[in-house]
Amino acid sequence: MQDRLDHARLAQARHARERRTPALVLSALGSLDDRVRGLRAGGDDYLPKPFALVELAARLEALLRRPEEGRATRLIVGPLDLDLLDGTATRAGRLLGLLPRELKLLDYLARRPGRIVTRSMLLQDVWGYTFEPNSNVVDVHMGRLRRKVDGEGEPALIRNVRGQGYVFDVSG
Repeated sequence: MQDRLDHARLAQARHARERRTPALVLSALGSLDDRVRGLRAGGDDYLPKPFALVELAARLEALLRRPEEGRATRLIVGPLDLDLLDGTATRAGRLLGLLPRELKLLDYLARRPGRIVTRSMLLQDVWGYTFEPNSNVVDVHMGRLRRKVDGEGEPALIRNVRGQGYVFDVSG
């Protein structure tokens, strides 16, 4: 019974803060009623124990692929201000003059601050590729984007993580 109350409290607290982070409920309670209760309490998915780690990983990947509900058309992260309706981006008031693909790329990065974004993720989610071409298209676009976003004397917002991908970093 305690486990059921914890699910409800978690979901209520999450919704009270209007969090958009997906929630995967991991529980020892696996009956149909328990799963339905967990989902109705605000869980986005429910995985009863015991479970295989490969299934946990697949469910987490699926949750992260889901589009955000009611995506904001204006995004402000640190000194960066993206207006997706107007197709403009500014950094500390300086207009960046981004091309549509660059704006989409910056939007993708800015919605994942501090997280490593791989080239594969960018190819799939920004370009719509379901395969990895033998191409440097991501690197070329990232180089152009970084030159526009990171002006002289400004701390870098987009960092390369060698062998892994890129990080949007507003902490510096």
